[in-house]
Amino acid sequence: MSDVDKIFNNNNEESIANKMARAQKQISVAEFFSKNRHLLGFDNTRKALLTAVKEAVDNSLDACEEAEILPEITVEIIEISDNHYRLVVEDNGPGIVKDKIPHIFARLLYGSKFHKLAQTRGQQGIGISACLLYAQMTTGRAMKVISRTGDHELATQMELKIDLDNNLPQVLKTKEIDWYKSNGTRLELDIEATYQKGRQSVDEYLLETAMVNPHATIIYTNPKAEQVIYTRITSKCPTKPEEIKPHPYGVELGTLMEMARKTNSKTLQTFLVNDFTKVGETIAKNILAESYLDAKLDPSKMSMDQLKILKDAFLKVKIPSPSATCISPIGYELIETGLKKEITAEFYTSLTREPSVYRGYPFVVEASLLYGGDIDGFRILRFANRVPLLFQQGACSITKSIQEINWKTYGIQQSAGSLPNDKLIVLVHIASVWTPFTSEAKEAVAHYPEIISEVKAALQQLGRNLNMYLSKKNRVNVELKKKDYIKKYLEVVVDAIKELKSDVNTEELEDNMLIILEQERNSTKMQEKLEDFKERMKNVKSKDPLNPSNSSKSKSQTKLNKDSDEGNEEDDRDYDDKDYDKEKDYDSEDKE
Repeated sequence: MSDVDKIFNNNNEESIANKMARAQKQISVAEFFSKNRHLLGFDNTRKALLTAVKEAVDNSLDACEEAEILPEITVEIIEISDNHYRLVVEDNGPGIVKDKIPHIFARLLYGSKFHKLAQTRGQQGIGISACLLYAQMTTGRAMKVISRTGDHELATQMELKIDLDNNLPQVLKTKEIDWYKSNGTRLELDIEATYQKGRQSVDEYLLETAMVNPHATIIYTNPKAEQVIYTRITSKCPTKPEEIKPHPYGVELGTLMEMARKTNSKTLQTFLVNDFTKVGETIAKNILAESYLDAKLDPSKMSMDQLKILKDAFLKVKIPSPSATCISPIGYELIETGLKKEITAEFYTSLTREPSVYRGYPFVVEASLLYGGDIDGFRILRFANRVPLLFQQGACSITKSIQEINWKTYGIQQSAGSLPNDKLIVLVHIASVWTPFTSEAKEAVAHYPEIISEVKAALQQLGRNLNMYLSKKNRVNVELKKKDYIKKYLEVVVDAIKELKSDVNTEELEDNMLIILEQERNSTKMQEKLEDFKERMKNVKSKDPLNPSNSSKSKSQTKLNKDSDEGNEEDDRDYDDKDYDKEKDYDSEDKE
């Protein structure tokens, strides 16, 4: 008998398979992420601080908007020692019910947004509990939470940790306190971190958050005790997104099986009408006709083959796109107002696209272009559901969309196959019920063709607006150069005219010639001054005793000059806001 046979047949020894089986056990979600925290955005100490602030602020904004409260959020970062910081975030939201506090802050994959088809910042229920997980692993400290739901009861204060083996909350302390706020939530968290200013810092994140959340007031105190207050610029809360049902085009076979198993509908036809969005009686009958399935089938008893036939039939029927009421875009006016408040540029243009769909999920693209002014180079501002995306720029579909545009067409400098290299800021915001991030850290948007196409269309439309402005600016610059050139020789011209006509008033002639050079051809007042000047010059010529025939010639010449000025009036007019608005309206009608 071989050695292997002895191992497997010896009753006195435990087999290798049994030993391996004893070592196998279920891995807790909390335990998994404690060893793979980079997946959640805790790659290094600098990024860890930003991630913790981001998750806490996003939760506060979501809670306030869901309760239709104008957010007022306080963020404070206190340096305890080298690489040890305390983060304090406080809001004026609706507060959290006492028995839900431990699960929200100290249990991963727990929340109310994962199955909700409506626009929210959070999705998986990982973010804020991951911050506690990181704090627990790096400093060993618990999270302190204070929350109050109204004047009618006291606030609840808790100290929490996570049971890594079971992914369950551990409540270390709890008590009722008389908090100064009538409603809201406050958390304190000690983490290992590094504070630095720059493009990928907490300071930049809060600045960009204030830009795209103009209804929020954010009070920020950094570790150097420097305070910045971003005040709201609108007192109107964003439109509250309405939850929608799944769209047939975006449902996968496994999801369809689960929906059919859990539905309360007793027939296939009522299942289609009640459990899907944009499916009425007529569309349901068309789907059944394409699938050749009985309308009275019990969906919970359908086989996999029948459900696959049903799914294939969805794509054969024209079904309207999902309703955009589940999305709450910022609006191009507020985006532009927020940008003007924080960035000084020479030119601004913004737009909000019509809703589109990917995998059955509706989404809206909003974009802005800023040119010149204090902008010192090219920069991309990326946002998803009002949240700044500061990392993984190269992996994002927004960046890919910008690279695929030929910016030279719009008067912007660009090297072949690269991003523009001009004084330009490109802002893109994607609002969706389910943003396809490339990882749990939510730092980049996946490369869906529908999203790339919409972003490109938005930026190309704005590029045409920018090109119109740059073209007019160039024409104005050319005209100013001509005026400067003429002014340079104005004295010589005046002296020559004085030699020809000694009775001409030199000062008056020079003043009138300056009026012609500085005139605004669209201005009625300046046109009247021009006509008055021509009339006076005609009278001077008619009184010239040395040339009595000048009178008729001057009339003819005046008429010729007038016709010439009227012909060139449109081409040489100065660029102003009214002209730009007309061209912007025209361009918005020009579809790609």
